[in-house]
Amino acid sequence: MSDFADLTDLLSRPFFFCGLGGSGMLPLAQILQARGTQVEGSDRSYDQGRTPDKFAQLTRQGFVLWPQDGTGVRSPEQVLVTSAAVEGTVPEVVRAAELGCLRMSRAELNAALFNAADLGIAVAGTSGKSTVTGMLGWILHVAGRSPTVMNGAVMKNFITAERPHASSVAGSHELYVSEVDESDGSIALYRPAVGLLLNVSLDHMPMEELRELFSNYLAASEVAVVNIDDAEVLELLPAANTVLTFGISEPLAQLGIAPDSVVGTGPGQSATVIDRESGADYPLTLSMPGRHNLANALAAIAGAVGAGVEVGAAVAALGSFSGLARRFDIVGTSAAGVTVIDDFGHNPEKCAATLRTLNSQPGRVLVFFQPHGYGPLQQMGTELAQTFARELRSDDMVLMCDPVYFGGTVNRSQGAERIVRLIEEAGGRAEYMPTREECGDRLVELAQPGDRIVVMGARDDTLSGFARALLDRL
Repeated sequence: MSDFADLTDLLSRPFFFCGLGGSGMLPLAQILQARGTQVEGSDRSYDQGRTPDKFAQLTRQGFVLWPQDGTGVRSPEQVLVTSAAVEGTVPEVVRAAELGCLRMSRAELNAALFNAADLGIAVAGTSGKSTVTGMLGWILHVAGRSPTVMNGAVMKNFITAERPHASSVAGSHELYVSEVDESDGSIALYRPAVGLLLNVSLDHMPMEELRELFSNYLAASEVAVVNIDDAEVLELLPAANTVLTFGISEPLAQLGIAPDSVVGTGPGQSATVIDRESGADYPLTLSMPGRHNLANALAAIAGAVGAGVEVGAAVAALGSFSGLARRFDIVGTSAAGVTVIDDFGHNPEKCAATLRTLNSQPGRVLVFFQPHGYGPLQQMGTELAQTFARELRSDDMVLMCDPVYFGGTVNRSQGAERIVRLIEEAGGRAEYMPTREECGDRLVELAQPGDRIVVMGARDDTLSGFARALLDRL
């Protein structure tokens, strides 16, 4: 599916997305619909009555929604798109097999669109992909390049009344920006003209497998844009072809931050970007706090430079970047002075970055953490517990409920109770309650003026509503 003629033929067929509302599926469906492809779909959350406003909005955008019972798959001409996690017993999958429909994974379809573009820019790494993808998409948009952007998070700059779930931008076919995922190995499908690698740390699979995947990814990229502050990334550099480096701390990075130039400005920060190739420097202003977001900004600037944008133009564009939903998203502050923050943190590195940002400012931190599945807890639960115990101060606390579960055959024997016990054994303060509602009651009971409550978790759109409801109660 590498040439555009083949892709055009594919997109002339009707598509059915199983799990249409998912964070990885919806932006892809939006891109296809904008290209004139007929898109229908089903979603377990739609059947369960979760986030009804979201699905009503998708219906108004022209998506046809079906119950997840197989009735929407009606013709062998339809192409069934599923995520890697969808099981073979799901009715749509069974029905598509009976009809002989072409079935593609979400990653296979995204890679087909990406590889058909003249300039494909991929954003890879364990953490920060969505933020960097959003930043990079905004830089290219401001530069007048009309990018197509495939993201896993809502980009505030691109929200409109008609498209509140702006996790994608349907721009030109020639320029395609996408985060690419290592968790299911699908990163191997992409052939980037510009391939960013932000960091490498434990998430969904063992480190040995991650190193091999990311090494092959660098080898497949025409230009590798890499964070040489990250020791794991640095080890993989020999696999790369042409290299553009960035880093906050590493003095050999081609793009960096001037020492002692970083200044916090309440919810944002400013710094000076230095281009060591030309010797020029540029003032950067961000509306997002935290060292990790400074690194994200530097990555996006470097990625834009790899795509032909001038350094100064890329830096200036980020001054108007509004951020992403659920990425250190400040919901509000109550009359009593309790601030509620909605955050996507779900693996050790993401959680550590958010907690370090919070602890650089005064006030106690109360964390509500909803694990994003039983499988991830088994894979990285110990490291997650160590992160909370290490990053939280003595008066901070973690409240944890059972993992999000929408059905399926996953082993549920290892739950949140084990993580809470590990946090306590490491010297941290943590409490387990089975339900999110019980945790919410406890947070309202605990909250005091000056506290920051951060709602953390992934794979569940209703967490944002939970955060807003907490603020209302406070």
